[in-house]
Order: sequence, then structure tokens, then C-alpha cells
Amino acid sequence: AHLINKGVSPHNILALTFTNKAAREMKERISSIVGASDAKSIWMGTFHSVFGRILRAEAHRLGYPNNFTIYDTDDSTRLINHIVKELQLDKEIYKARTVQSRISSLKNALITTTAYVKYPECLEADKAARRDKLIDIYRMYVDRCFKAGAMDFDDLLLRTNELLARFPDVLSKYQDMFRYILVDEYQDTNHSQYLIVRAL
Repeated sequence: AHLINKGVSPHNILALTFTNKAAREMKERISSIVGASDAKSIWMGTFHSVFGRILRAEAHRLGYPNNFTIYDTDDSTRLINHIVKELQLDKEIYKARTVQSRISSLKNALITTTAYVKYPECLEADKAARRDKLIDIYRMYVDRCFKAGAMDFDDLLLRTNELLARFPDVLSKYQDMFRYILVDEYQDTNHSQYLIVRAL
């Protein structure tokens, strides 16, 4: 609100937070100070919603349709269950929720299926948990999502990082747009979120 009152265009402000509840409250408070139309022009919301919005405009560069589907936890779990069954793995060892949580951790650490082999500690951790086939599930999962034109929640950050790293013109466009970046509870950003904010 202070920036807008000082003459900064709302379009040049990026305001990020972690939860939908906080984002809603932020929007309401800003609207009450600067008015609804200025508040609407701010790029304001959760990390996932804002970067999802960027991906909607740019996903074609990564080979996804711009109207890609976003898989929720249930969609992801269902897909993992199918893959575990297809690979004839023990569903008690490869519990869908556990596998999904592991894939989520890898994505948030920006460890893609190709990068996985460069991290012997990942391999060792999965072997120690008697889940040495996790990489096969991860590969199939990513491949199936891509073919279905879908991203899961973690992809919204992973693919934004990929987009900004691979396409300097896209990075430059959003760096130019976002002159002011405000992050609520900045100390809670994970590695993936931090790298996007730092790039911008």
C-alpha cells in the first residue's frame, strides 16, 4: 500500500505468502487501503498460485499445454498406486503416500529424475528404506504427468525454476515486471522458492 501511494504501479509489485488464508487476508487488507482495482493489479498470492499463473502463460516453452491440469494429492497418489501395481512392487514397502512424499522432497530440492543419479545419498537413503526402485517410480510418474499435460503441486515450483533457468528472455521479462518483491515469512521459504525469488 505504501509503494502504491508513493506512485509505484501495482503491476510492478509481487507479493508472496504461504497459505491461501494469508493471501486472502492480504488481498482484503490491501483492497481496503488502496481500493479494489489497484489491489487486483498486484501479483499477489501464494507461491504456488502466482507461479502457476506464470506457468499458464509460459508452459508451452516446456512442452506442456498452457491449460495444463494441476494434480492434487489424491490424483498423485492414485497415479503412484497404478505405477506400483504395474511394476509389481510390494505396496506395503512402496506405500503411495510415502512414495509421493519422497518425490515431493526430491522436487523441492530440485532433484529431477536425471539429477537423481548424481546424488549417491538419495540412492543410499532409498536403498536403506528398501525402496531401491523409487527412481523407476519417479521416472514413470514424471513421464505420465507430462504425457497427460499435468503438473502436480511441486511442479509449480520445479517447472518455474526450470523455465527461468532455461529461457533468459522469460526471466528478463519477469525481472523487468517485478520491480518490488515482498515475501511474507521469508525465513520459511524452501530451496526451490528461494531460488525463484533470488532469480527474479
